[in-house]
Order: sequence, then structure tokens, then C-alpha cells
Amino acid sequence: MRYLRSGPRRLHTQEMGVPRAKTVGLRSGEIADRNIRVILEAIRRHGPLTRTELGRHSGLTGPGITNILRRLADEKLVTSNRRTGLGGGATATEFALRPEGAFSVGVKLRQRRGEMVLIDLSGQVHDRVYFALDPADKVKLVHAAVRDMVDRHGALPIIGLGIAANDWTEDESDAIAAMSSIARPYVENECTAGLLAERTIGSATRDRGLAMIIIDDDVQAGFLIRGIPYSGVHGRAGSIGEMLTGPDNVQLNTVVGFGSLRSRIGDEGFARLLKGEEVPSPSLSQWIREAAGHLLDPIIAMAGFLAPSVVMIGGDLPQGVIEALIHQLSIERRDTATRPLLTPWISPMKPASFSGGGVALGAALLPFLNTLLLPPASA
Repeated sequence: MRYLRSGPRRLHTQEMGVPRAKTVGLRSGEIADRNIRVILEAIRRHGPLTRTELGRHSGLTGPGITNILRRLADEKLVTSNRRTGLGGGATATEFALRPEGAFSVGVKLRQRRGEMVLIDLSGQVHDRVYFALDPADKVKLVHAAVRDMVDRHGALPIIGLGIAANDWTEDESDAIAAMSSIARPYVENECTAGLLAERTIGSATRDRGLAMIIIDDDVQAGFLIRGIPYSGVHGRAGSIGEMLTGPDNVQLNTVVGFGSLRSRIGDEGFARLLKGEEVPSPSLSQWIREAAGHLLDPIIAMAGFLAPSVVMIGGDLPQGVIEALIHQLSIERRDTATRPLLTPWISPMKPASFSGGGVALGAALLPFLNTLLLPPASA
């Protein structure tokens, strides 16, 4: 894989608009690196932009912006055009992102299956594959799948690999890096990857609170606080699947996880559901009602303690099923037969912006966030 810059970069908490004095204490190379990221991020989010507009977004001086734009053009990350003024008046050069200037591979790993995407710098998916996993041979299977993806798109400037998994180890990352020229991957847990996708290219506002619930074999939650993923002191924040929920006081995973759904609609119906096919079934409707009744407990807890601006629900379930689950949650929150008090303070709920909760997409963004774009601070 080709790298536009070598070596990992320090993560900085500064965002665009923060006074430049905040960079005091950084080495000159780190300041230059951050300024390049600020300009590229401004163009990606708000472009096309002129030099004057870039100055307003970044707080950088004209000569500094010119030097950065020259470097980004040399690396084929931005392109320029002439913008005509109103009424055919004076023109100015504007700069836009060149999405094909960099690509990245992202992998989402579950115990028995994987999803892999190839994206460009704008977050557009150019290729997507699914593959089977064997826990005993996980590293080799992941390596083979990534190698096939890279070989298939060998002419593209692929700068790195990101992995979203809850049980991936440092030793496995070392093994991937040692097996070939594939770079050592950047790794995050699944919910954090999904949150990064929402924050970077989704519908979520970057500086507001966001909660993400991902339904799979287990049920997980993730939190974005002021634009920064939060995983807790021991990295276990969001382990809501282990909560005892509902009037019957049972573990959430056993009611909402895929095991419960598969047992209700059968293996064939479950496989069709994950392929996106409609599976009209009384059993599916019953699962949605029971899942909503138990899922409401952790959502109430999130609303009471974190008060996120929105709670997003995602995973491999079809959009229609997630929407039906959210609708049932809105019914459950008003049912005083089970809960004697109404809960009007619950945050709005909506489906995740991307299929699969955006987990593979967020994984693919990790190399960009560690080399080119402004990353959130480590939580």
C-alpha cells in the first residue's frame, strides 16, 4: 500500500476555529501537520472554498494557506477551478476535494463473518465484500480478504487499513503487518467505528452528544460526547447487552440479540432477513415488541445520564425492521401499564445513517483520521 506520509501521527484535540495559541508546545512539524489537516478538513466539509474562505474557516494566514494548498495539490488531494463572481464579476480560484486522491480499506469483524469496504477520501464506497470467518484462522482469512481487495484495485492509492472489532488484539495486528506489505491496521471497537462514520460523513452534528446502539449477536452502545468517542476507563462503556432489563429482569442480549431473533423466525428466515429481504411473520412482529420493551430500559438510562441529542440504532437488520423497532419503542415509552411514569425526556431515536451501523465504513475512515483528516481526541 502507498502512504502519503510515513508513520503514525499524534492525535490532537483541537478542531477548526480553536485559537492558534492552543498549538503552543507542539513541535514545528506537528503544527504544520495539523494545519494541513485543518485545511483539508475545511475543504472536505465546506468546499469548494477560496483562499479567503479557507482563512475564515481555519484562522491561518494567506501565505501559509497557499503553501498548504500547493502541497495538497502535489499529493493530488485537492483540485482548483475558477469561480465567477455574481453578475459575471471578478473571479477567484476555489479549491475542492479530489476524492480519488486517496483510498482506504475498512473491515468489520464478527465471530463468524466479516464485511469489507473500499472508500475514497469523501467516504464514497467503491467496493464491498462479505466473507466467512473461522475464529481459529481469523488472521489469515482477514489477510487474504484484504489482499484480494488491494490486488483487485492495485492502481488506486490505498493508504491504509482499518479494523472494527471488539476482540482484535495487538498480536493479531502485528501478524497482519508481518504477513505482507499490508500496513499495520488501525483498530477500534465496532460502536466507536460506527460513531466515527456518523461524525465524519453521516448526519450527526460533530459537536453534539450522540448515542449509537448496534444490534448483532450481542447488543452494544457507543457514545459521542462533544464530538469525541467515549469508551470508559476500561473500554467497557456501552456493554448494555449484559444489563438485566424488562419486567422479567432478563439479560438484554438474550432478548434483543440475533440468537433470539433466529430462534423466532428460523435459520432460513433469518438468513433472508440479513440479505435485506422482507420476512412478514407474526414471530418477527412479536420479537420487535419484546425487543422494544427490553431495549427501552438502557435507552432511558442513557437519556437520564448522558442526554444525547439523538439515539441511533443500527446493525445488519434491514432498515424496515429498525424503523419498526423504533416505532415500537415510541409506543413502549408511553405505556404506563409497565412503567408507571411517562418518559418524555428520552432523546429522539432514528436509524443509523449507513447500513450495518456504518461499522465497516468507520473502520475505513481510521487511516484517514490518523494521517490526513482531523481526528477526534482519544477517549
